[in-house]
Amino acid sequence: MRSPSDHHAYPTHWEADVVLRDGGTAQIRPITTDDAQRLVSFYERVSDESKYYRFFAPYPRLSDRDVHRFTHHDYVDRVGLAATVGDEFIATVRYDRIDARGMPAAAPADEAEVAFLVQDAHQGRGVASALLEHIAAVARERGIRRFAAEVLPANTKMIKVFTDAGYTQKRSFEDGVVRLEFDLEPTDRSLAVMRGREQRAEARSVQRLLAPGSVAVIGTSRTPGGVGRTVLRNLLDGGFTGRVHAVNHAFPDDMERLEPEGVPAHRSLRAIEEPVDLAVVAVPAERVPAVVAECGDHGVQGLVVLSAGYAESGREGRDRQRDLVRQARSHGMRVIGPNAFGVINTAEGVRLNASLSPQLPNPGRLGLFTQSGAIGIALLSGLHRRGAGLASLAGIAGISTFVSAGNRADVSGNDLLQYWYDDPRTDVVLMYLESIGNPRKFTRLARRTAAVKPVVVVKGARHTGSAPTGHAVPTTRIPDATVSDLLRQAGVIRVDTVTELADAGVLLASQPLPAGPRVAILGNSESLGLITYDACLTEGLRPLPPHDLTTAAAPEDFRRALAEALTDDASDAVVVTAIPWVGDGSARALATAVREAAQTSGPGPAKPVAVVHLEIQELAEALAGTGGEPAPGTRRIPAYPAAERAVRALAEAVRYARWRQEAAEPGRVPEYDDIDEAGAAADIQVLLAPAEGTSGGAGEGAGDGTSVGAESGVSGASGTAGAGPGDDVSPGVELSAADTQRLLARYGVSVLPALPAPDPDTAVRAAERLGFPVALKPTAPHLRHRADLGGVRLELGGEPELRRAYAELTDYLGRPEELGLVVQRMAPRGVDTVVRAAIDPAAGAVLSFGLAGAPSELLGDTAHGLVPVTGRDAAELIRSIRTAPLLFGWRGSKPVDTAALEELLLRVSRLVDDHPEMVAVDLEPVVVAQHGLSVLGASARLAPPPPRTDLGPRHMPAY
Repeated sequence: MRSPSDHHAYPTHWEADVVLRDGGTAQIRPITTDDAQRLVSFYERVSDESKYYRFFAPYPRLSDRDVHRFTHHDYVDRVGLAATVGDEFIATVRYDRIDARGMPAAAPADEAEVAFLVQDAHQGRGVASALLEHIAAVARERGIRRFAAEVLPANTKMIKVFTDAGYTQKRSFEDGVVRLEFDLEPTDRSLAVMRGREQRAEARSVQRLLAPGSVAVIGTSRTPGGVGRTVLRNLLDGGFTGRVHAVNHAFPDDMERLEPEGVPAHRSLRAIEEPVDLAVVAVPAERVPAVVAECGDHGVQGLVVLSAGYAESGREGRDRQRDLVRQARSHGMRVIGPNAFGVINTAEGVRLNASLSPQLPNPGRLGLFTQSGAIGIALLSGLHRRGAGLASLAGIAGISTFVSAGNRADVSGNDLLQYWYDDPRTDVVLMYLESIGNPRKFTRLARRTAAVKPVVVVKGARHTGSAPTGHAVPTTRIPDATVSDLLRQAGVIRVDTVTELADAGVLLASQPLPAGPRVAILGNSESLGLITYDACLTEGLRPLPPHDLTTAAAPEDFRRALAEALTDDASDAVVVTAIPWVGDGSARALATAVREAAQTSGPGPAKPVAVVHLEIQELAEALAGTGGEPAPGTRRIPAYPAAERAVRALAEAVRYARWRQEAAEPGRVPEYDDIDEAGAAADIQVLLAPAEGTSGGAGEGAGDGTSVGAESGVSGASGTAGAGPGDDVSPGVELSAADTQRLLARYGVSVLPALPAPDPDTAVRAAERLGFPVALKPTAPHLRHRADLGGVRLELGGEPELRRAYAELTDYLGRPEELGLVVQRMAPRGVDTVVRAAIDPAAGAVLSFGLAGAPSELLGDTAHGLVPVTGRDAAELIRSIRTAPLLFGWRGSKPVDTAALEELLLRVSRLVDDHPEMVAVDLEPVVVAQHGLSVLGASARLAPPPPRTDLGPRHMPAY
């Protein structure tokens, strides 16, 4: 074995909080020498059978030698991890590196033996599976590529842990022992298994919070009013089907019930003689730690902390918030809040209103999450108030579940996406977000959820450049436009206002998705029909000429016209417009006619119907069904008081439907035979060696004048593409031009050579070597990509022209050594573009594309996508920018080679995806010609990869 001097320091980054199969939490951490007594106590609670399965013989107690061996690790060849709840071990896992003979390795080997032990009371909770994920990640970090485990045949649970993990493995049986060997390289199956477990566990943890069998409101005042008493009253008024307890340490000793509610009253949680599933905490922040400790001791499953005074109040509050989450998780509890507004579940068997909302909303199909209590109040009260209008909770837009997470210190929108993904009571997800703690995970979960049900998001705090007070989220350099692109790529419907959030939710919850963008318009006002027509064009829809029924139209005329439009295969959706009319008929008669006609179906898919009304509130009420239930099977129709609102919601539905169709046939990440992944990895290892252990800074070659500039009309676009490549803030090594070009060449990307020209004679020799005509350009940082300053000379056809251009540039811009002049062979004319990839600490790798110069730099016309991109993603990136027509033959110009451009995007994506050390790649300009393309400038930055990636073991966000 290695000497003690080879021992590594305690690896803090291996610590992680995890959600287990039953929704509870545990901490996974390395075992240390201080854990001897914990290990002994843990082993005493393990059954004799489990001990026998672990050691293949009766083993009633651990010897002192065993305890020393199992608590002393070098964190390289010998590693032990423990899963803990509170201060107690509930499971352990360890590996020992072995050589090819099965003996302890004297030198680093790539195989290790692994063994588990799980306390019997915690078996079946998925503890071993979580430990396997984490010990495998640790092993990969330490250069171990394969695990071996010996298991008794009767130990079927442990065999299942290994076989279900999804790794490539082989099994053998010898001497009565099953030997399992498996590679630790993640596979598609192992990743799917891990994420499936993550989804089920996190969904279960939310379900425990939303469907408790009993609730204790801690901080209930004796007198009416106050937060705790209000929540207690709301629980009772909403008809909660479980048991309710009032808790306040100030209650008199002889007080048995809180009147007039008649709820059992207790001075502490310990006095409750039955389980409590959910605790609503409404005490001052300084008293919360004692309450959480009581909850943990009592076995409470989750907390809703309404108390303020946490991260929103400053540094002391942030420390208090971290302590709250740490304490709750140590007891296996999850936290909604602090500073939360509460939770609601309208399910008939639950009827939970553990919130400050005075009314339990009527049940419906919308799941609603908000990070703001104020917005939560506005949404709930607004939906209820508009019950006679567009968003009737009793009809088309009722709530299934509602969570207001406050400071979202623990439970976040990601957790709710996990829950709503397969919740049968939720058809549409609505979210108000002010920060996204883990954008990469959010987009992954949103993409999966959006594939089965719409996810509509309104993002607040878009332009402040920082997270709202109280939200502890990782630093990110991604601009809001990039976030929007990533959300759209994931199928998220992003809207700008809370009103649009409700508008889209109403339509999506009540209507089928449109098959296309063609919209039929009919109504009794020519003017309102034309307004609707214009709104459709503005939103990119394809409206048919409005059908004017005239102001004399009766309800029967509306019914007949709508039925015809729904059976006409020339349209995919119908907008009905209505103004008050003179003559016979009523709003309710019109509503009945519209609802009856909406049941009409043609030969194709069902079509969505929306109504635009002007000052006919009774019509909206009748359409929503609040004025009496419509006949069974009839559709409730969303109604909007403005054409623009109805059309915008319909346009979002059209775009979402198109995304759903494309998502059903996902693209693929192509393979290229000429990619040398191993060679690139070896190069990166050598290039990073000087930077390992440093805090950053540019390495050799940074700013050496070899990252060549653009042709005429090209300027930099630093800071506009994705996660900020070009912003010189990432630690690591800025590569020289030669190193950059060598790495890119490993992935089939060639950069047009540029030769230094420190003096006129050298420039001439360089031009003769490359072949005239050439370009002469500076590469100094303040001039790079700044052709607008007159520093680029093109089409220099011979020595005299080159010498004259050299003299002009040095006279105009400065001395040669200041300019870093280079000579480069002319590339075929084309469209100048920019391709960038960068790793953001929160979102992961982002690929960006735009036209070089003003379009991307000044107008922000840049498209972004998460790496790895598929062939379909690459094509969409190119076509999604507003200036894309310049690539496809705008105004009679020749289309350029977009196929070659797509291939370049895919190769850069592969490079960054295969090597997380590639924290930034910048290709500028990339001149795309009619046939082929030329990369004229390239730069790259390397840095040690982060210890955890999205492919790593599942874990909860750090607090």
